[in-house]
Amino acid sequence: MSSEGSVGTALGQALRQPLTHHVQQYVLLLLRLGDTVGERDPTRELVVHAATLFGNLQSFMRQALDQALATQALWHTLSSRLRDVLCTPARRLLQDSQDSPVTVTPLRAERALLFDDALVLLQGNNVHTFDLKLMWVEPGQDGCTFHLLTPEEAFSFCSKDPEGQVAWQWKVTQAVCQALRGKKDFPVLGAGPEPSEPPTCRCGAYTFYAEGRFCQATYEGEWYWGRPHGKGTLKWPDGQNHVGDFCQGLEHGFGIRLVPQASEDKFDCYKCHWREGSMCGYGICEYSTNEVYKGYFQEGLRHGFGVLESAPQAPQPCKYTGHWERGQRSGYGIEEDSDRGERYIGMWQADQRHGPGVMVTQAGVCYQGTFQADKIVGPGILLSDDDSLYEGTFTRGLTLLGKGKVTFPNGITLEGSFSTGAGRGLHTQGVLDTAALPPDPSSTCKRQLGLGAFPVESRWQGVYGPFGDFIRAGCPGDLREALLGFHVQSSRELRKSQEYLCCERTHPEDCVGRMEDILEELLQHREPEALQQYLRKALSNSLHPLGKLLQTLMLTFQATYTGIGANKHLQGLAQEEVKQHARELWAAYRGLLQVALERKGQAPEEEEDAETRDLQVHGLVLPLVLPSFYSELFTLYLLLHEREDSLYSQGIANLSLFPDTKLLEFLDVQKHLWPLKDLTLTTNQRYSLVRDKCFLSATECLQKMITTVDPREKLEVLERTYGEIEATVSRVLGQEHKLPMDDLLPLLIYVVSRARIQHLGAEIHLIRDMMDPMHTGGLYDFLLTALESCYEHIQKDMKLHRLYGCWNSKEPW
Repeated sequence: MSSEGSVGTALGQALRQPLTHHVQQYVLLLLRLGDTVGERDPTRELVVHAATLFGNLQSFMRQALDQALATQALWHTLSSRLRDVLCTPARRLLQDSQDSPVTVTPLRAERALLFDDALVLLQGNNVHTFDLKLMWVEPGQDGCTFHLLTPEEAFSFCSKDPEGQVAWQWKVTQAVCQALRGKKDFPVLGAGPEPSEPPTCRCGAYTFYAEGRFCQATYEGEWYWGRPHGKGTLKWPDGQNHVGDFCQGLEHGFGIRLVPQASEDKFDCYKCHWREGSMCGYGICEYSTNEVYKGYFQEGLRHGFGVLESAPQAPQPCKYTGHWERGQRSGYGIEEDSDRGERYIGMWQADQRHGPGVMVTQAGVCYQGTFQADKIVGPGILLSDDDSLYEGTFTRGLTLLGKGKVTFPNGITLEGSFSTGAGRGLHTQGVLDTAALPPDPSSTCKRQLGLGAFPVESRWQGVYGPFGDFIRAGCPGDLREALLGFHVQSSRELRKSQEYLCCERTHPEDCVGRMEDILEELLQHREPEALQQYLRKALSNSLHPLGKLLQTLMLTFQATYTGIGANKHLQGLAQEEVKQHARELWAAYRGLLQVALERKGQAPEEEEDAETRDLQVHGLVLPLVLPSFYSELFTLYLLLHEREDSLYSQGIANLSLFPDTKLLEFLDVQKHLWPLKDLTLTTNQRYSLVRDKCFLSATECLQKMITTVDPREKLEVLERTYGEIEATVSRVLGQEHKLPMDDLLPLLIYVVSRARIQHLGAEIHLIRDMMDPMHTGGLYDFLLTALESCYEHIQKDMKLHRLYGCWNSKEPW
């Protein structure tokens, strides 16, 4: 023991010799014991098993000692710098290219070292270390080569002979398996209990160093053949995070991206669907500026339908609902500027108002014109809240400028040139016509804006389009959220914590089932009555594809026609929009039906003709979807017919002063049709004092008209009212009697006046606009026309002296 090496060798032998000797003795002892025990002895199996285990332990120790000695020898051959980089107490050498030569391309490494946890390639002064847990082995084609894949590198190992290639490939493969298992193979490398081939899908963490989007980012999650694939998390040093789905190394599927901003604790959060590394499909983005965007993306930019809304407390609160193109507002859209009290409805291009547009102000002023680069150009129409009409040129600030014509509500017109003087007053030079007749209401107070300027078929293609794409793709479940959207609650309060990387969205399959189940149920409800029940259920469920489409259409409708947009001059736009939505929803149902039939291998249904389609839209779909738009739509009808309804209400109030018999007389109802036998008089009561008793069943029936929003049901109520009137008359006459129009109209006026339905004009016009065209010219059309005549009759100016003259009549009955 004169030298340091001799002391080390002796110490090593002293430490391992006892254990080696003991294990060897146990193996020999157990083998002899096994020979002694008989073949049929029940203890023989235990002895043989114990001998095998100790034999394996002996092999394991021998291999471990060999690896330790080889590793120790390696450290002595390396420079101190390399030794400091590579040497760790637990690391063991499995293969060295100096013992089994290989050529590594394209790195052209001078030496390859396979350890039990990493592959190390030495190239001059450079050391390339690759984690075995994230290494994939792929056999070559020529028998002397195999390939290795890592997250950022791919290289080939080429040996001089097949034997060398087999040895290297086998050892690398087994080393990868051992590293993934997290423990050494027993008794020797490659002899583990699990399969000897490593899984292609695995989990791991890796920090990217190559230039690119992922540079310096750490990915932790699922991998497949050297690429992030499956669920995972990306974290950048600057605080940026991404949690979601990956495919072939790129963000693909649903993901949440958190991007820190310069301000402390301020983040942009993107909850979106991704395709090949960029946002594509539906997403919800919450910005550090407190703006929120909900809509579609393409190649990372807003594209398609979307809603961008600023916080109410923003310096200039604004909301845009409409179409986008490559990150800019383009196409049809609605912008509300709360600060200015304005709502713009119209066309956009490159983030500016461009094309036909309608502006509605909080003061009730609205105008229609052509915009170019955010400025009004050419002539337009300006309607004030007092129904004055201006046709000509003006500025965005509603200043009359240039040639134009003003028509006042009393019919007076002023035509000429307008300008603003030095004192900011309005100067005009033209002709004032005071002899003109009052204008046609349809040209002033009831004038409808936007009709023809924005074809109803093309207004909301950004909403219908993704549903059509979903149908054409065959309704795949993995595209359902990306194309149809998802529901998620705002998570602003979580921005300071990692919990913000969790999305509380409701997965569609959690509530309404898989698409396969939805399509199967659809096929089971094709009969008319069953179909109606199915559509009612589907449209009322915001997670069903049809219900989700309806919810989005409701959002666009409210963005256009509520608040500032509740203007009588937009009623025409709104009612044609509701009809178009019904047509599109029926087309969406038909699309789902065709997909369901194709999946079952059944023949698709024949293409509908226009007449059949209109019958289904007006008879089936429109009554189901109208309640979703009714509140906003009926408000527009109320505003449009406010003047007539006011006169009608005055007429009802005047007619309410009459007792029943006086009113029947006043309306010229023939006396033999008066239902006096229905009246029960109390002591000292005369017929002339009884009120609200005649035709009571018909009156109560008509009052039910306002309990439903379905035009068809309203018409059915009107038909039953007509039946009650005829039944009462038949009872009075004692025989079946069909009322001619001359007798029906006065009786119907009586019933209408006693029913006292508010806003009857709005009700009548809504029924007329929304009724099924198949009823045109039929009984329903006749009864609605009769009700219209009653409404117009009641509006007439009832002279008070005439009323009181009838009231003071002393003629007894």
